[in-house]
Amino acid sequence: MTIRNLDALFAPKAIALVGASNEPGSVGDVLARNLFGAGFHGPIMPVNPHAQAIHSTLNYPTVADLPVDPDLAVIATPPRAVPGLIGELGRRGCRAAVVITAGFGEGERAEGKQLQQEMLDAARPHLLRVVGPNCLGFISPRVGINASFAHLTPPAGDLAFLTQSGAVATAMLDWAAHRGIGFSHMVSLGGMSDVDFGDLLDYLALDARTRAILLYVEAVTHARKFMSAARIAARSKPVVVVKAGRSAAGAKAALSHTGALAGADAVYDAAFRRVGVLRVHRLRELFEAVATLAAGLRVTGDRLAILTNGGGIGVIATDAVEEYGGDLATLSPETLAQLDAVLPHAWSRGNPVDILGDAGGERYAQALAPILADRGCDAVLVLNCPTAVADSIEAARAVIGAAEGTRRPILTSWLGDGAATESRRLLAAHRLPTYETPDDAVRAFMHLARYRQNQDLLMQTPPSAAEFTPDRAAAETVIARVLAEGRAVLTEPEAKAVLKAYGIPVLETQVAADPEDAARRAAAIGLPVALKILSPDITHKSDVGGVRLHLASAEAVAQAARDMQASIAARAPQARLAGFIVQAMAARPRAHELIAGIAEDAAFGPVILFGQGGTSVEVVGDRTIGLPPLNLVLARDMIGHTRVAKLLAGYRDRPPADLDAIANILVRLSQLLAEQDEVVELDINPLLADEKGVLALDARIVVRAYDGAPGRRMAIRPYPSELAHEIALADGSAAQVRAIRPEDEPLLLDMLARSAADDIRLRFFAPLKEISHTFAARLTQIDYDREMALVAIGTDGAMLGVVRLIADPDGLAAEFAVFVRSDLKGRGLGWRLMTEILDYARARGVRQVHGDVLRENSTMLNMAAELGFGVAPSPDPTVVRVEIDLAKPGRT
Repeated sequence: MTIRNLDALFAPKAIALVGASNEPGSVGDVLARNLFGAGFHGPIMPVNPHAQAIHSTLNYPTVADLPVDPDLAVIATPPRAVPGLIGELGRRGCRAAVVITAGFGEGERAEGKQLQQEMLDAARPHLLRVVGPNCLGFISPRVGINASFAHLTPPAGDLAFLTQSGAVATAMLDWAAHRGIGFSHMVSLGGMSDVDFGDLLDYLALDARTRAILLYVEAVTHARKFMSAARIAARSKPVVVVKAGRSAAGAKAALSHTGALAGADAVYDAAFRRVGVLRVHRLRELFEAVATLAAGLRVTGDRLAILTNGGGIGVIATDAVEEYGGDLATLSPETLAQLDAVLPHAWSRGNPVDILGDAGGERYAQALAPILADRGCDAVLVLNCPTAVADSIEAARAVIGAAEGTRRPILTSWLGDGAATESRRLLAAHRLPTYETPDDAVRAFMHLARYRQNQDLLMQTPPSAAEFTPDRAAAETVIARVLAEGRAVLTEPEAKAVLKAYGIPVLETQVAADPEDAARRAAAIGLPVALKILSPDITHKSDVGGVRLHLASAEAVAQAARDMQASIAARAPQARLAGFIVQAMAARPRAHELIAGIAEDAAFGPVILFGQGGTSVEVVGDRTIGLPPLNLVLARDMIGHTRVAKLLAGYRDRPPADLDAIANILVRLSQLLAEQDEVVELDINPLLADEKGVLALDARIVVRAYDGAPGRRMAIRPYPSELAHEIALADGSAAQVRAIRPEDEPLLLDMLARSAADDIRLRFFAPLKEISHTFAARLTQIDYDREMALVAIGTDGAMLGVVRLIADPDGLAAEFAVFVRSDLKGRGLGWRLMTEILDYARARGVRQVHGDVLRENSTMLNMAAELGFGVAPSPDPTVVRVEIDLAKPGRT
């Protein structure tokens, strides 16, 4: 349901506390004390069947006795009472409930799960939203709500914290209180029976009072909703997550190498990176992120300058920069000259800038000024260790003064305990992030740098890939035959046929019935050859002696086949032997052995895997995960996250491998995933890669019957190629209508460049002298699950027009916008694009479509009226709001 009725949670007019208590120290007592003491301006109505008053406030015996219908209820009663209470509250118009109570299926208890379902069933008819159960509650300081049993109410701030753990919530509140950090909202989600991370990310993305969002995640439910919501939120404000439960033990049960390597934590890592959020690995790092984000720091790169009064701590910071993958900034000659003019002769004359142990505030200020002005650094880390000859507090004041005149990010670390306490307090009070050690500070800086890198990745425009149409029918025929035979694993020849259908180069493979047939086929292919067993029951052939390479004669091939028969009989007597696979030896002596494949994750569905391959693939453990669908930019980013990427770049006399060819393999696997929902696992190992290209030597595919909607199992909706079709315009010219692609940015810019400035103003409500890459990327890189942009492409490949639909998180209402190239007006293209997008909206279940049109745009207003749009009130007299109810029969 996403954000529906969440306004009742965060901005209620009246609150009921069911299970309030006067018993000291009880949950009901603490909840009542927190609610009454937080400053909420509306009525708070305690409900307890036995008390006359709760904390001197009139109590009501039952929900039926409440004098006012509550928008929000906080429930802390025994679990068996909760479903009935939810139903009763819903009938009174309550739209949100926070269920503190535990006992709803924690630990997989069947009775609790049944109670939870009864609770949800009671809420559903009233669209009542449920937070919890088994949660700490939530706090919204700005509106005076502390509906939790936390030990304090934090001050109002602009950080939101969402957590599945109540203990982590109270620890965060305690940590932040001592640093003067406030929150816009703190929500403990507990069991996430209804309201989950995706819902709250959608809400907070639009919350103007929330500047950054922090998450403590144990598990993600509804992966597609989470991915869409997190991507939208991360595009508008920083989102930082710590994920607990990083064990990949469950991956050991997977059937293939790829499944064994696709541990859940690696998949979460890929998911967070894909949507542009920053992941940290420890609670301490999340706490540090609070301080860093509270300072409002933004970095543009990973080049760090270090200013220190001690050479040793400067070396420690330098080591940390290298360890965490940053760059030590190279100071310009001008900066070095300016430093040389103001610092003692013995200063370090480089980065780190060591200004010596007797440095006071004046020297810190003199050194900081030229460093902050140097364009070669992205941030400055200022270090201080206590000495008897200089005042650390004076140095802190100097840094505060320097920070007031610059936008360059400054991070600080005042070492020590007692001597540093006042300096740290002073720095924090002036919103300068401060850390106990240089290592902590450098790690925080790299968090900012990685967050920026993730954001930049979201905005990169992929190059146009060569048009490729797979032979879907050929692949589907093979998969259907395997499933019809009751098998789950394709033979190697079958697997290679599927790969070949998707344009993945495979080594020529022939199947032999017996040793003599294998010898004949080897002679025909050309010696030397490789020989492998063909068995539907054996996953890894080399483990049972089922692979022989470099067989140089027909006799050697026949003997190897007989040896394999004997080995299988001894080592895997139950396995069925269907014959032998004969392959020519691939003459690629300088090729790298890689692995590429597909695995399935319980939370995020199918994923793509890439890394160093060969028989030692699990031992080497060099791999990365990516969530489909992929484009060339995302595929290259995956490659860059592996250690083997350095080898692929070339070294000594070994030329660079064809990285474009490798990236194309990953893109093709992504396309295969989107179109062949039955494929659940796939191995290409080894995938040979050199300067000549790529070649799949061995392949294995696992399939399973699938009866869901096409592409629905993927966490990110794949490109909707099914929307492409040809149309004819009023003048008889033809065009193709299809969904927009990230690669369409140049076409979009060309269309706008060929349009009149006034037409652009009417579309975007303001003159646009220049269309930035960031702006164009937001128009072309869309989430197909929440948005749609249909483009009309002419026979010359140019973009003729575009119509856009952006749905609200509930998917019930959506806003449209349409633009036609100026020289193409009068051909009926605008009308056709509008009917196309309204048909799409109707098919997606959208009930209402609206748009804002400048009052002077009479052409658009007339077309909207002819399409059946009506006029709705608009607060801006220069703008007309038009809307259409698609649920009414007869609408266009």
